[in-house]
Amino acid sequence: MAAHTTPLRAKYRPKGIEILYEDADVIVVEKPCGLLTMGTERDKTRTVHTILNEYVRKGDPRSRNRVYIVHRLDRETSGILIFARSEAVKQILQGQWQETEKHYLTIVHGRMKERQGTISSYLTENSAFTVYSTPDPTQGKLSHTAYRVLKESNGFSLLDIHLLTGRKHQIRVHLSEQGHPVAGDTKYGRGQRAGAQLALHAARISFRHPVNGKRLTFTSGVPERFIRLIGKVLPDE
Repeated sequence: MAAHTTPLRAKYRPKGIEILYEDADVIVVEKPCGLLTMGTERDKTRTVHTILNEYVRKGDPRSRNRVYIVHRLDRETSGILIFARSEAVKQILQGQWQETEKHYLTIVHGRMKERQGTISSYLTENSAFTVYSTPDPTQGKLSHTAYRVLKESNGFSLLDIHLLTGRKHQIRVHLSEQGHPVAGDTKYGRGQRAGAQLALHAARISFRHPVNGKRLTFTSGVPERFIRLIGKVLPDE
């Protein structure tokens, strides 16, 4: 069950992202495809982080209010993000990250051999910032991606992904190495493209509130770009 959403005054409502929940300790938002979580050395464009910092300052540039990044989504990945409203809360949320349940929706090329399973490998990264699996456990970090097929249509498969570990590009690499790259993935897609946008969406997250200990769960619907590829998705799929 999703937690209660705090009403927002229209004047201060952040543009470009949707706030799903807010209290004195955390802010949960839905990020659109194409927006960075935070700035990088190479890219200083507008990000979810800067939008939320402006929001919590309510137009006062002298305000010391700010938000703290708990985790990130790639620019082309849409979906649910958690931000902390203090450094202490950030540390608590990151400390309990392994028990935070994270589910993604993705569309991949082709049909999976098994309807459900878990992909495991040691992931490492080369000097070109490309992530890949290595047979050497001393060179990579053990990573697990559980999947379940929800629908098959038009040469694609819609998967529910339970992310058991959270390495960089983990879902994209694991599925590509299985011969089923994520639709629209120009980095790991082996030349296969479907539309201009990556079909990866952080659809559900469940975590323990860092202060009161209550379990909070948030869900997000199937993105329109997914429906264009694979058709309507029924609730029981």
